[in-house]
Amino acid sequence: MSQPLTYASYLRLAELLELQAPQSRQAGREEHDEMLFIVIHQVYELWFKQLLHEIDHVIELLDADDSIRAGRGLRRMLTILKVMVSQMDVLETMSPLEFLSFRERLDSSSGFQSAQFREFEFVLGYKRPEVAESFGADESVRARLRQRLEQPSLWYAVCEFLRRRGSNVGAAPAVTDPTRPSVDVQSALVDLYRSDNAVADLAEKLVDLDEGVQEWRYRHVKMVERTIGNKPGTGGSSGVEYLASTLGRPIFPDLWAIRAQM
Repeated sequence: MSQPLTYASYLRLAELLELQAPQSRQAGREEHDEMLFIVIHQVYELWFKQLLHEIDHVIELLDADDSIRAGRGLRRMLTILKVMVSQMDVLETMSPLEFLSFRERLDSSSGFQSAQFREFEFVLGYKRPEVAESFGADESVRARLRQRLEQPSLWYAVCEFLRRRGSNVGAAPAVTDPTRPSVDVQSALVDLYRSDNAVADLAEKLVDLDEGVQEWRYRHVKMVERTIGNKPGTGGSSGVEYLASTLGRPIFPDLWAIRAQM
């Protein structure tokens, strides 16, 4: 006879709560703050998993011309990003010295190795094949990233949705690479803002999402700078220098450029 489903068994809490294994504990002297560091980053990975789940669903809804539910999905993604930003406040309760107490135990591990965050970038439209190949030690991860590179992006789904509504959103390169501004796309978007309230609302939710990603990047940079200053990051990364280079780079530049054209 099977056991009844309980809160703990449904959430598989026994397995979940065994997944926090501080390296300092294994070395014989557990540093108190390493547990917080692990929990926060595990939670981030769970949120990345949910963001990927949501964005795939949004693309499906756009493919089905269901812009209302797609807009709700975008709003949920933005809310998740805001929760992720607020988690920086918790991480920043750890002082630089408290982080240094276990930093050397991290060895070559680094947040740059978050495959799910790279997947999220790719499906938004910020696709870089060299990033996928940098995960050389894990073929399954590289395969997953290659699949995301080949998959139509959120922006592509949006543009196809607009085309089916009779809009000329521009040439294919501008659609497949949203990071490249396009005068043709901008002109079509301005016309849509003036003539189609449903599309304008969807576009504003994309701007909200873009701003949410940029806000998360900014808080991440400041958290790292506050913790380690200009020291190199773990895993050989340049740390704050690289992270700062990603700031102010919109995912959907055309949606920002048209502000000056209305």
